[in-house]
Amino acid sequence: MEIRWLEAFVVVAEELHFGRAAQRLHVAQSPLSQTIRRLEASIGADLFERNTRSVSLTPAGRALLPKAYRVIQDLALATDAARTASGAVHGTVRIGFSGAFNHLTLPVLARSIRRELPEIDLQLVSRVRTGDGVAKLRNGTLDLAFVGLPLVADDIDSRLIARTRLGAVVPIDHPLADAPSLVARQLADDDFLSMPVDGSSAMTEALLRCCIAAGFRPRITQEVTDPYIMLTLVAAGLGVTIAAEDLASIMPRGARWIPLDDAPLFMLHGIGWMADEQSSALRAVLRLSEAILPTPPD
Repeated sequence: MEIRWLEAFVVVAEELHFGRAAQRLHVAQSPLSQTIRRLEASIGADLFERNTRSVSLTPAGRALLPKAYRVIQDLALATDAARTASGAVHGTVRIGFSGAFNHLTLPVLARSIRRELPEIDLQLVSRVRTGDGVAKLRNGTLDLAFVGLPLVADDIDSRLIARTRLGAVVPIDHPLADAPSLVARQLADDDFLSMPVDGSSAMTEALLRCCIAAGFRPRITQEVTDPYIMLTLVAAGLGVTIAAEDLASIMPRGARWIPLDDAPLFMLHGIGWMADEQSSALRAVLRLSEAILPTPPD
């Protein structure tokens, strides 16, 4: 068995499509299929169910996938350790972010990494909500993720990088659009837009916490996965939402962020990483992040 066979298996397992996997690997589809066949022959079991319309993992494939991630990660760590011994910081750091929520934090960190750590291959992965980030850190497809805090995950370390006050976002033709401030209870009869309510979004948890503290449960009529699209739908008049103040500077035309007079509630922004396994490249990025995105005072 060769490591490149496992690497090919992982990409096919992530894409569940041989054509897209071949594009990611920069190979033709036929050699990729042959590589998977060799791996299956080596193991003695089929790893994928294939037909003309879909590809799916077999029980053997599902059992192999987390182990394959681990083998690839262990090889990367071993390679990294050897490079570190030479005194240079090399390697890949994959950072997950959600989008608009990170418009103030991601650019400054990414620019600093490219400037201060030019030998590190920085890969940015978008549309990663807090729950997705935790899952991807655990399966080894991310090294660092922008997350909402607190995290309930003993195997993941995290650090606070920003604390921003929550406010209301309303359409400009909303009866309260010209108010200098308001209390959340005034929105109790409105339709709400939110990020997914499946537990994957810290922003949704903050919205619910804010409304429940004001004595009502919001009537969420639409969920969206992109934070800027959520603001855009508010601007279109489809409802209101609760969002952190750092989004006020990128509010689309037709929407307005208004501070809340309720007892202050905050969105806690952080970064998270696996507690037990850190490459020298990730350690260097974490050290740099402490200077670029310091933990705010209480």
